[in-house]
Amino acid sequence: MNLLVVVGASYRTADVALLERLAVPATGVPDMLDALLRREHVTEAVVLSTCNRVEVYAGVSSFHSGVADVSAVLAERAGVDPGPLAAQLYVHWDADAVAHTLRVTAGLDSLVAGETQILGQVREAYAAAAGADATGRLLHDLMQQALRVGKRAHAETGIDAAGRNVVTAALDQAVAARSDLADGHPGGAVVVGAGSMGALALATLARSGIRPRYIANRDGSRAERLGASYGAEPVELARLAEVMPDVDLVVSVTASVGPVLRTQDVAAALAARSPDRGPLVICDLAVPRDVEPATAELPGVVLIDLERLAAAAPEGASTREVAAAERIVAAEASTLGNSLRDNQVAPTVAALRARADEVVDAELDRLAQRCPDLTETQRAEVAHAVHRLVQRLLHQPTVRVRQLAAEPGGQDYAAVLAELFDLQVPHPRLAEPVVELDGGRRAA
Repeated sequence: MNLLVVVGASYRTADVALLERLAVPATGVPDMLDALLRREHVTEAVVLSTCNRVEVYAGVSSFHSGVADVSAVLAERAGVDPGPLAAQLYVHWDADAVAHTLRVTAGLDSLVAGETQILGQVREAYAAAAGADATGRLLHDLMQQALRVGKRAHAETGIDAAGRNVVTAALDQAVAARSDLADGHPGGAVVVGAGSMGALALATLARSGIRPRYIANRDGSRAERLGASYGAEPVELARLAEVMPDVDLVVSVTASVGPVLRTQDVAAALAARSPDRGPLVICDLAVPRDVEPATAELPGVVLIDLERLAAAAPEGASTREVAAAERIVAAEASTLGNSLRDNQVAPTVAALRARADEVVDAELDRLAQRCPDLTETQRAEVAHAVHRLVQRLLHQPTVRVRQLAAEPGGQDYAAVLAELFDLQVPHPRLAEPVVELDGGRRAA
């Protein structure tokens, strides 16, 4: 029987340097899933990689061995030994794994409590796993319910009413470092990256009264389409250094695997700036980092990265809103945890009943051979009596194993039942997992 585990690292447990090494770009997710599923004890997996966390949600056949398998894949990804890495990883299982998943999806475990981007990131992670045939019934049910609960928490509590996110938190620090940014300073900003985070950065800048003058991206057509909505001029990434002397704020949010803004480029931009322009504020919100850390040492630069944001504990939703969302998540987690455990024990119960039917049918066949003179009515009466007897004998054990499955460690009871009766319990997979997308639903 599958056991649910979550193994990961976040801004709460790991520094940015480790998160950079663990980070999985969208193009690398299929290989990561393949590496996980090739492990002996991992039967299904979803990989979530965001700017402040990397987590693996997995169905495993054995707790300790399964966690070791997932940890080994993460260590391989980071290029470190599993032993030292373990100190910066967290592990949740069974009911705790369900509760953690729901809290993450609702934005309650985010750097900025209540942010909504995580909903889309979880949806994309699940879609990628389902598309790679890496999800079975356990993770399908978990992810579908997590998305539902996340949306419910936001809809019923207004936890996201303030519109807070990691970009707003970074801009708060940027304005604290340079107050004229919020006063419509003509220098404006350049956004680096035209993905979902780039779109969020442009929208947030516009709402904050900071003019987004440029948007830089490798794909010029994508930058042009996105920039048109905000009056931002598209710039090829190779020309970023050319426009930097004209702006006072850089917001970098690419999915690049290496720095896109090097220290020497920033130094050259500073040299081309007028001495009275004030500091150049750079918000690096990417993991891996877009900006070389040494850039922070340059005179005239204020570098705001995720490490600095985490240390500042940025404000998110109010305590009242968070408490309301936590109550929703706790209640849903309890119900979902019981449901998932019941779903996990159901195949064992079904296998036991099927085995009993096989034994009864075999014995009835032998009876027919030994007593060929029995009438059809007599045969039917005997069959009915035997089936009823077996069902009555199995009723209490099957009800009890479902009850025990709802308790901590309940998965062990189903495993013992399967061992005692030598049952071959299949791990069912959905032929067509349904993934919820913003525009509707589709089969993965």
